[in-house]
Amino acid sequence: MIDSPLTAPVVFALGPVPVTLPVVTTWVLMAVLALGSYLATRSLRVEGPGRVQAVLELAVETIRRQVGETMQADATPYLPLLGTLFLYLAVANLSGLVPGAKAPTAFLETDAALALIVFLASQVLGVRARGAWGYLKGFAHPSPFLLPLNLLSEVTRAFSLSVRLFGNVMSGEFVIAIVLSLAGLFVPVPLMALEMLLGLVQAYIFTILAAVFIGGAVGTIERG
Repeated sequence: MIDSPLTAPVVFALGPVPVTLPVVTTWVLMAVLALGSYLATRSLRVEGPGRVQAVLELAVETIRRQVGETMQADATPYLPLLGTLFLYLAVANLSGLVPGAKAPTAFLETDAALALIVFLASQVLGVRARGAWGYLKGFAHPSPFLLPLNLLSEVTRAFSLSVRLFGNVMSGEFVIAIVLSLAGLFVPVPLMALEMLLGLVQAYIFTILAAVFIGGAVGTIERG
């Protein structure tokens, strides 16, 4: 019997709370990212940076530039959130290529949680930047009659954000699993390389869309 891609296997339970596989995998990835960040940044230097520091600075500057160009504003206040989202998504999407592992983003609950973070961050940052009344008034633009549609659009965008990521990651893992079962171990290697590229692309798309949503909320770009 084939398990539904919409359900996640339960690994163990904390009292009445079931802890599923994507949650456990996310904990492991968080630990890996935290340890990797500590090791990579414990010896930063202002002058004469090493190779690792140079790569890190290039990555941070690239993310900052991409987010800034998308939001049409200084990306510094939003870099901790959006940069963390990109790094986690990149590692999470690629974790599915590890034998015996399954990417947490191949489960809808993970993608829904990430989309919820973006949704809540958009509301909080929008109110902080424009004030409660100014932010709420933006939903009635350009006509008060569009208020219900604009509110519905705010919710459906978060929903589409999660479904888009879930569909792309899950389908990629599903195809690789089928080819691997039919063709053996080494034949799917080119397909896995393609999946690696697609995983990074999906992390980039999710982050840029999150920047668009936040930019629309804070008013740096037109809400669409």
